Amino acid sequence: MLKIAIVMGSKSDADKVKPAVDIFKKFGVEYTVRVLSAHRTPDEAAEFARTAQKNGYGAIIAVAGKAAHLGGVLAAATTLPVVALPVSTSFLDGLDSVLSILPMPSGVPVAVIGVNSGANAALFCVRMLAANDRKLTEKYEAYVKEMHDKTLADDASISAEL
Repeated sequence: MLKIAIVMGSKSDADKVKPAVDIFKKFGVEYTVRVLSAHRTPDEAAEFARTAQKNGYGAIIAVAGKAAHLGGVLAAATTLPVVALPVSTSFLDGLDSVLSILPMPSGVPVAVIGVNSGANAALFCVRMLAANDRKLTEKYEAYVKEMHDKTLADDASISAEL
């Protein structure tokens, strides 16, 4: 199975990455977490992206706030899918991050997940990998069924609680 790379622009974003790591552990997806900055280590970030596919990765999650150029830098250096995980900041609570990622130029696509939505970034990657992995598809289907059953249980119990 292919691995997923999680690349953070700063170690301070580690708490936003934890939900993604938890999802990968739950699904048995191998992952790597790196700190590489679009602005402070641009050569290293681009080199990581250039070699990611040959190193066994199937997608990259780019975690960044503020200017949030990391997803674009990585996407420009690879043909792998890049999923941007914008993180909240003290400036505009993450809106700045989203607005930095959305206007990618034609030909350099970056998928954008909600602010601080590490679990959804990981689930998106799991879905991509599952397209070619029946066992992972079955795990994902079981996960969806768990959510379904929990919601119905919540529905059945809510009127007794209120």
